[in-house]
Amino acid sequence: MACNSGNCQSNCHQNEQVAENDSIPTPTTGSNDGGHQQQQGVCLKCKVSPPISSGSGGGGTGDEARFCADCFRANLFGKFRLAVTSHAMITPSDNVLVAFSGGVASRVALQFVHEMQQRAQKNYEASKDRSLPVFGVGVAFVDESSVCSISKDGVEEAIQEMKSTVSKLAPPVKQFHVVSSASLYSSGSSDEKDRLKKLIGAVDDVTGKDDLLMHLRMWALQKVASENGYTKLVLGLCTSRIACHVIAATVKGQGYSLSADIQYVDARWEVPVVLPLRDCTTQELSILCRIDGFVIRPFPFSSHLPCQPMGKKDKRETLSHLKEENPSRESTIVRTAGKLTPFHFNRVPEINDSNVPLATIRRQKRYNLKPQESISSESFCPICNSPVIDSNSPSWGSPKTCQFTEFASSCCSSCQFQILPQDQLSMKEFCSLLPERLVARSKPKYNGNLDMLREQIQDCLLSDSDGET
Repeated sequence: MACNSGNCQSNCHQNEQVAENDSIPTPTTGSNDGGHQQQQGVCLKCKVSPPISSGSGGGGTGDEARFCADCFRANLFGKFRLAVTSHAMITPSDNVLVAFSGGVASRVALQFVHEMQQRAQKNYEASKDRSLPVFGVGVAFVDESSVCSISKDGVEEAIQEMKSTVSKLAPPVKQFHVVSSASLYSSGSSDEKDRLKKLIGAVDDVTGKDDLLMHLRMWALQKVASENGYTKLVLGLCTSRIACHVIAATVKGQGYSLSADIQYVDARWEVPVVLPLRDCTTQELSILCRIDGFVIRPFPFSSHLPCQPMGKKDKRETLSHLKEENPSRESTIVRTAGKLTPFHFNRVPEINDSNVPLATIRRQKRYNLKPQESISSESFCPICNSPVIDSNSPSWGSPKTCQFTEFASSCCSSCQFQILPQDQLSMKEFCSLLPERLVARSKPKYNGNLDMLREQIQDCLLSDSDGET
């Protein structure tokens, strides 16, 4: 028994207090997690449902582990919607084409665009005047089987599965396009497929093969978008993919053009490209796919190439090691790269459509770049469409025997080093295998067209009446 004397030095009274405190159960209703008061085993937002990591089988390990499935999905869709509305990526008068590969990111992009379209459709039907139209949505898949050693049945099975995924989405109906990289040539016949295969085989660098396929894939998407009247091209590039691109571009010496590829909007193309998933990581998108039960089957074209490129694997392994040290490293890389000065085409052109809500126009003006905050560039690489410094562009005034050398000089340094052959004979053969539209892009638009040149300098010319005295 402890004594009651306040002068006791044996600590017997303190020991009795500790024993009594040990018998009291520790409260589980309050804990501090990163500055947030959260009940253990309860969603941080709704404070009702269990978080993903403990009750939904999502396997979340970061911030997503603090939310239940419904709140996590709402949070991810909120990121998507904020990017779309802030940068005017989709307006009521748009016709949007979603690039779909069957992977995690493109599947979520398609689902979120579909949900936005459904909401717009409900608002249209509920309104009395029906003044705001509903934007259209199409889906495109790039078939690269012509350069892959894979069976035709496997390709058809993958395409049918993608068609089934698109057809199961609720109305409005979405058209599904299958475009081949060989369609960049005139006919897209079997001869053109052989020509494309020879073109890829002419690239010695394994990373260059992967890069060339990626560039041709973008040109194929642009082709199908422009031919079918689409006004925006949605890509499922997320934070993780962009972080990989930042690392690769830094290694390749693409510092000048890097900022052009990582913005929310890229209007240097005929059909502007938008990245609404720029603020979402692959881990978040994968968890959402498990929550919603999406069937994910990305078609592994790159793994069936005759000479398998290792660039993507190396970049992802490097980033994986960085993430082990710091799970938020992907977002840090993208935020750091985002401080680079963007180009003038990294914004949506000003909206002059009476059907667009005034709030959308105001939001676009708020987030759009100002001229002094951007870099102007008029010269672009004919292969990858990256902006190049104007002083490096060729004059195209030399004899025709030097046209292949001039084509090489019009390309960016990365394409010159990793894609283009180094000797003139191989360069001549390589250019003969390229789609004509890419070769033509290296020539100035005024070459051989004096009427167009005259039109441009008309203000500087004297008329016949001005010459009379």
